[in-house]
Amino acid sequence: MPQLGILAELSGSMIGLIVAGVVLLLFIFWVAGAYNGLVAMRNRVKNGWAQIDVQLKRRHDLIPNLVETVKGYMKHEKELFENITKARSGAMAVAGQGAGAQSAPEGMLTSALGQLRIVMENYPDVKANSNVTDLMEELTSTENKIAFARQHYNDEVMQYNTAREMFPRNIVANNFGFKEESFFEIQEADREAPKVSF
Repeated sequence: MPQLGILAELSGSMIGLIVAGVVLLLFIFWVAGAYNGLVAMRNRVKNGWAQIDVQLKRRHDLIPNLVETVKGYMKHEKELFENITKARSGAMAVAGQGAGAQSAPEGMLTSALGQLRIVMENYPDVKANSNVTDLMEELTSTENKIAFARQHYNDEVMQYNTAREMFPRNIVANNFGFKEESFFEIQEADREAPKVSF
């Protein structure tokens, strides 16, 4: 009889150890799943930014050709060309530094290009030039791709930031160094419609 009591005690402690082991194993699987989910979302954010970066580079490459092509026709617009060149240089200086650093300079470049489009309306010869027309179509296409890529990127950032802030996944995010990502936002100056004056 005493042996049955010892066996019962061993069985009870074994069951407790097995239950504790299963709970620990489930916890480890949950942490691994939460970690891997955050890694996948962070990588989608990086991929989204890479898509924007490709289009921004394309825009940066198109601008000098456009400026050189229209300069001959628009001799009285020196300040506009200087603004575009300065905005492009500013945007290129922060290229590859992420949405937080690039939003403002890219917004200034977008604004300067918008001014160019408006001023070009005053020059019928520029609008009639096939090289200018082709470059403007390429630039417009690139701007549309940037807008689409920006929307996709911001959607990925929202999903990632939401996941890393929600309980209990935020515990994993904070302990493994998952940082908040920045949205690629337009600047306040870009919210205003360009002013047209003749």
